[in-house]
Amino acid sequence: MERAAVFDVDGTLVDTNHLHVTAWWEAFRQAGHRVPMHAVHRSVGLPSGDLIARLLGEDRDKERDAELSAAHKALYGQFFDRLPALPDAGNLLRRLHEDGWKVVLATSASGTELSALRRALDADEAITATASAEDVEAGKPSPEPVRHALELAGVPAERAVFVGDTVWDMRAGSRAGVRCVGLLCGGIPRADLEKAGADAVYDDPAGLLASLADSPLSPRA
Repeated sequence: MERAAVFDVDGTLVDTNHLHVTAWWEAFRQAGHRVPMHAVHRSVGLPSGDLIARLLGEDRDKERDAELSAAHKALYGQFFDRLPALPDAGNLLRRLHEDGWKVVLATSASGTELSALRRALDADEAITATASAEDVEAGKPSPEPVRHALELAGVPAERAVFVGDTVWDMRAGSRAGVRCVGLLCGGIPRADLEKAGADAVYDDPAGLLASLADSPLSPRA
């Protein structure tokens, strides 16, 4: 039977979480908001609207949400030509493809941002499909992005594994009924990932690749 390995991208395969933190912090600062970077970091991985609501509260001027989101996008876009893939990220995807897994990306990125992330990975030949923000109505921690990825792969939840780096990823995967693997390279503690639903946790893509034989993504899975 076919199997699907579904991957978040930001912070999981490409080292972008702290770039997002910096861009959001500056967007908030320019709009007159003082938001601690550690609070921004804990919110990275949420859709823009949810991130803004979590950090500014429901009593904010919601008419300025689009302005904040656009500022973040413009600031983050300055890094598109040099986004760094995490160690062995591309090799991990290629190895899974060789082992017979359908590799699907499930990301909130779209358009030029998604293109930049895929250029950083340089592993298009291993990627079966991509579920982007444009394809779903609700982002993580909703299970919709993961479920859509499974639809693209044509694989049931019980034959899939979702790999991510945030609690929002783990919650989305758990709610979609798939096994979850957490990576520490996004900066979220192991205990938080496990509490949110991670079945196994590794340092980064290189660590997962080195431990593949004993992981939920084992060739024998």
